[in-house]
Amino acid sequence: MTLTENAFVYGELRWKLEKEGFKIEAVVVDGKHGLINAFRDIPTQMCHFHQMSIITRYLTTRPKLPAGQTLRHISLNIHRSTEDEMNRLLNEWYQRWEHFLKEKTFNSQTKRWHYTHKRLRSAYRSIKKHLPLLYTYQRLPDLNIPNTTNSLDGSFSHLKDMIRIHRGLKQKQKLKMIDEILSK
Repeated sequence: MTLTENAFVYGELRWKLEKEGFKIEAVVVDGKHGLINAFRDIPTQMCHFHQMSIITRYLTTRPKLPAGQTLRHISLNIHRSTEDEMNRLLNEWYQRWEHFLKEKTFNSQTKRWHYTHKRLRSAYRSIKKHLPLLYTYQRLPDLNIPNTTNSLDGSFSHLKDMIRIHRGLKQKQKLKMIDEILSK
């Protein structure tokens, strides 16, 4: 049995938790669309660490192009900024680099055009798309929402270590072991 993370799986999990009597006041997500969609009607905070991981995946830690260097510098300040300040910085960045981002290259083999700086475009789009979710913790201070998933990730790393010790277990046995650990 293979479990994949999608909106249906998260929706089922949410339904089960609420059926058990849990009231979900807010969620902190890692950027997966299924998770964001399943909790669309609940205050949602995008994890700052995961947002930076997405940016780094597209730009690397040392971008060569000045546009990438500037965007990386802006993104390194996500945790120190406000939504308005980040929005202003991103808008200024886009105005400066708009034409550069729209450059296209022709592939003579496929006879098609493509954006020359598609990774830079993707990094920018990721921040812009997640911007409303990056500062939920500031807009709703009474909920005490963390801005990262670090505390949860730390719990799961302990669980993963326990499973890793028993390398030969089949999937069904691993799930049974996880269930037993979590039920204590």
